[in-house]
Amino acid sequence: MSELAAGVDLGGTKIQTVVLRGMDVVGSDRIETPQSGVDDVVAAIVTTIDGSLAQADAERGELAGVGIGSPGEIDAETGEVAESPNVPGFQKKVPLGPRVADALGTGVRVRLSNDVRVAMLGEHRRGAGRPYRDVLGVFVGTGVGGGLILDGALREGRGAAGEIGHTTVKPEGRMCSDGRRGHLEAYAGRGRMEVHARNLVEHGKDTILFDIARDRGKDRLSSGVFAKALKHGDEMAMSLVDGAVWALGIALASAQNLLDLEAIVIGGGLGDRLGRPFVDRIAEAMAPRLFVPGHAPAMLTTELGDLGGAVGAALLAAG
Repeated sequence: MSELAAGVDLGGTKIQTVVLRGMDVVGSDRIETPQSGVDDVVAAIVTTIDGSLAQADAERGELAGVGIGSPGEIDAETGEVAESPNVPGFQKKVPLGPRVADALGTGVRVRLSNDVRVAMLGEHRRGAGRPYRDVLGVFVGTGVGGGLILDGALREGRGAAGEIGHTTVKPEGRMCSDGRRGHLEAYAGRGRMEVHARNLVEHGKDTILFDIARDRGKDRLSSGVFAKALKHGDEMAMSLVDGAVWALGIALASAQNLLDLEAIVIGGGLGDRLGRPFVDRIAEAMAPRLFVPGHAPAMLTTELGDLGGAVGAALLAAG
């Protein structure tokens, strides 16, 4: 693969893009995800592609392909995405692939897949998952998504394989971003953790989470805000993260009992920020729920970090 391929990781809070030449990242760009709808999101994606190309001293016409990893329900054939509540304007069907291709204006092929599945593709080919043939990637960010590698290949299913964030950990529990109750994402997704934190504050609970966010000029509780609150011993932040660990322990132990995985990779904005101690706590929460404790999976942090989704999307584009 000597030609250039661009990969875009579209998230609820940021758009991260890289350009690969061969297996090397030769350019990258990152901006916050616009909260103003589809048109601005498409424009921002193109801006990051151009920024990455500029770093690579290249132009749009040199791109062999563009890959986009997006949350939500993906139709890879049409390039459409829907049911993505964490990206403004993407709750309904959006022809994201064709829109970006038209905006680039070069005739380059744009391929679309689920954001977490492409992040797992990146980790499997270039990161922590390289030694394994059966591995699950769980990315804890604005939401919670999963990417599944079975027998060395990315499992797509009929478009929803690996969606561990929408497995049930507590029937009729907290409301999830998809409008259903009790899902893993309702407890471990940063977006829903923030919703719960706001509800607690409205009922008189104290926290420094929102003070930290304001001091940083943010209107949302980013992963960095949670990390700083934890360092200050904020009780609400600790309780919310305890709940995330509990829910992840249930969901990942169930996945392990079903699939007998060699390894599980924990990433995403919150997962990467909290790092090894967070992963070790999840492993401890899983242990009493494993059917075969002696065959527990290796519990890994990511190697590619924030670039994993974009690198995986570029690898998707390169074929």
